[in-house]
Amino acid sequence: SLLLLAMMCIALPGAADTTAPEDALATVLAARSEDDRSRDVFRHPAATLAFFRVAPGMTVAEGLPGGGWYTRILAGYLGGEGTLYGVNYADRMLSMFSFATPEWVEKRKASTALFPEQVAGYTDNGISARGFTFETVPADVSGTVDRVLLIRALHNLNRFEAKAQTRSRALAAIHHMLADGGLVGVVQHRAPESAPDDRADGSRGYLKQTAVIRMFEEAGFQLVAQSEINANPKDQPGENAIVWRLPPSLRGTEEGTPEREAVLAIGESDRMTLLFRKAE
Repeated sequence: SLLLLAMMCIALPGAADTTAPEDALATVLAARSEDDRSRDVFRHPAATLAFFRVAPGMTVAEGLPGGGWYTRILAGYLGGEGTLYGVNYADRMLSMFSFATPEWVEKRKASTALFPEQVAGYTDNGISARGFTFETVPADVSGTVDRVLLIRALHNLNRFEAKAQTRSRALAAIHHMLADGGLVGVVQHRAPESAPDDRADGSRGYLKQTAVIRMFEEAGFQLVAQSEINANPKDQPGENAIVWRLPPSLRGTEEGTPEREAVLAIGESDRMTLLFRKAE
């Protein structure tokens, strides 16, 4: 009948749709190395990217891509229609780290320009990639970014805020980068609310959730949603505890000792997961 034919014509576009985003992401996640996949139990990338509403074809800015754990996921998932920016610390910030050597500083500076090459080493799907710092955002990027992801990236920006306004400048750059309707996803090591402020300023890797929400609100953002996806109640840092005592860093404990076994039993850090948009 004509009615049946009409219904078939309406249904045909749906039948021709490409893979659903969650299936596309699952495929990318399954194709990674065993070492990368071993961290999923603590980092929950599928649930986290779904919470941040990341989808193929988007323009995404990843703060502090580092060794590329999330970059490898994003590059494959965003696909050939997508764009991925690697956004690093401002060059002037690098020498502020107590462990910084001239060689380390130069290597980190160079990594920004090498970001497209890094991405090309992960996938040949044609995704567009570009690297810059929070203080060298290209003019043509302004107002074009769908998602900014700050995954374990805020603590160092905050620790030098009083000295060099590193966090406030980064958040201002993010505000400028975002397209209308764009969102900022944050995953950050979480300090107990009872922790003294000077022990939760980022220098030990931890920040208080209330402090993070406040810093974003002061920078012109609104909290959209919060999640316990990346919570780990086993991580109860004492007053002097650093986040790097935990996996994968395991700083300060020897292999095979009871101390090492204790931190392995905790797993990776307790983390807040927050989603923000520009304030209206």
